[in-house]
Amino acid sequence: MKILFVGDVVGNVGLKTVETYLPQIKQKVKPQLTIVNGENANGGKGIKVDDYQRIQVAGADVVSGGNHIWDKREVLDFIDDPKKNILRPYNFSGDNVPGRGVIEKKVNQKKVYIINMQGTALMQPLDNPFLAFDKLLPTLDKDAVKFVDFHAETTSEKIATAKYLTGRVSAVVGTHTHVQTNDARVFDKKTAYLTDVGMTGSYDGILGVKDEPIITRFLTQRPTKFDVDEDGRMQIGFCVIDINDQTNYARSIKNYVISPDNQSFLTF
Repeated sequence: MKILFVGDVVGNVGLKTVETYLPQIKQKVKPQLTIVNGENANGGKGIKVDDYQRIQVAGADVVSGGNHIWDKREVLDFIDDPKKNILRPYNFSGDNVPGRGVIEKKVNQKKVYIINMQGTALMQPLDNPFLAFDKLLPTLDKDAVKFVDFHAETTSEKIATAKYLTGRVSAVVGTHTHVQTNDARVFDKKTAYLTDVGMTGSYDGILGVKDEPIITRFLTQRPTKFDVDEDGRMQIGFCVIDINDQTNYARSIKNYVISPDNQSFLTF
């Protein structure tokens, strides 16, 4: 089984990038499951139903979330719709949190769980993700593929989580920091890992937003309003994971970026 995972879609330029490149990527990769992180799709913070539908029409089977999932109140109008395959982090506190932290899909008669979990280091204080995994995983079918979008800030928490879950899930791929890392590997020939898959949006901004406000903030140490760089050139970060359907373990993981300076994926 091949799983294609696309990093954080940022703003309208990110949506245009997904619409432009995802069909081409899928034509080359031929994945059985495509997951896209969409929590920054609407103006860099949050997602509305139109954004979700654009990502889905472009080729996503599941749209995952993160710390900005609630930033647009309209998400509450569709996040509980069982026909909408959208995730929010599993480890929000309480029993009555809208939406789902896990989605189950059938891929060629094989059960696959897509799990969205959020880190807590330098982020809002959600429930401990390590303990949340301990609570969740025993409730899932053991004979199933388990993919984790781990939305977290620090590299140490991401690596520690993947090591903690080695042999218990098929893959742990990080999102949130928007810069793709160069550490794709498979732990113990079992669990695929990548610290961050990168982002989808402006190649010319800073993490998808305009340069000036961020530079001004560093210069002055005062709050500034961040705006998505909607006029930037397009980039898309993604990875491809090959999983053995018999063992549910990962065979390989490969990471890619398509940008104005790197079109190699489209030409080989």
